Amino acid sequence: MVFAIGLVSALCLGFGWVVQQRVAAHAALSELLSWRLILHLAGQPVWWVGIAAMATGAALGGWALQLGTVTLVEPLLSANLLFAFLFAALLNRRRVRPAEVVGALLLSAALGVFIAVGDPQAAPHPRPSVWTAVLAVAVVAAVVAALVTVAKRMRLRTEAVLIATGAGLLYGLQDAATRASLVAFDDHGIKALLVTPWPYVVVASAAVGILLTQSAFRAARLDYSLPPTAAAEPIAGVAIGITVLGDTLSVDPAALAAETLCLVAMVAGVVLIGRSASLSPARASRAGSA
Repeated sequence: MVFAIGLVSALCLGFGWVVQQRVAAHAALSELLSWRLILHLAGQPVWWVGIAAMATGAALGGWALQLGTVTLVEPLLSANLLFAFLFAALLNRRRVRPAEVVGALLLSAALGVFIAVGDPQAAPHPRPSVWTAVLAVAVVAAVVAALVTVAKRMRLRTEAVLIATGAGLLYGLQDAATRASLVAFDDHGIKALLVTPWPYVVVASAAVGILLTQSAFRAARLDYSLPPTAAAEPIAGVAIGITVLGDTLSVDPAALAAETLCLVAMVAGVVLIGRSASLSPARASRAGSA
């Protein structure tokens, strides 16, 4: 069941990304990395369609995280790029090209093999300490801050890639924090949940992640601004799930080699799909956004 929920979540996320980018591309460049951008987009009804689709995907992803491990669900959620590829090709009325098909098949195969070989298992009762949570948040925040700082000095395309990567890291943190919040709620109820840091990490990482995502969508086309998020999110989620929540993967040499190859193949598939012309609108709103 977790497989089906994860894939439907990815479908909703993919559709949501495509709709949001098509709206954000028309915002003013002066609003990049500013909360004014979110206020502007909030006045666009179509943007809310994308947000609703993303929220539905996130809710389904949270359900999947409750049923399975972060290391199991994250690769499934990363298929959102595959669905974005399909939706964007349909909306832009462009035919699928051979390289795009190869990228889609490579990503899907890598996901399946990773799950089969890695055999992800959740810790029976993960109870990470407050200090562990603080350390995880601090590390992710420092990396994201560094990416944004460097991005501001780069051209728009490079800026989009860097801030989209930062958004992916935050979404990976959000996924892990979501599962930790659900575990805390199941164990101790709502009152105990509110005194743990995890629900606040979910809200904060989601809010900043949305700002970075919309800024990346404004800075460059979807083929530059979405693949880094799709690649960074599962990697961050898996890493945090293992180091903070106690999830495990098969660690014998053969399994490690296969898992590493799968991660490389996933990134390669993301790149092939992300470079698809089908992910780009026929004409950008401004020359600087292309």
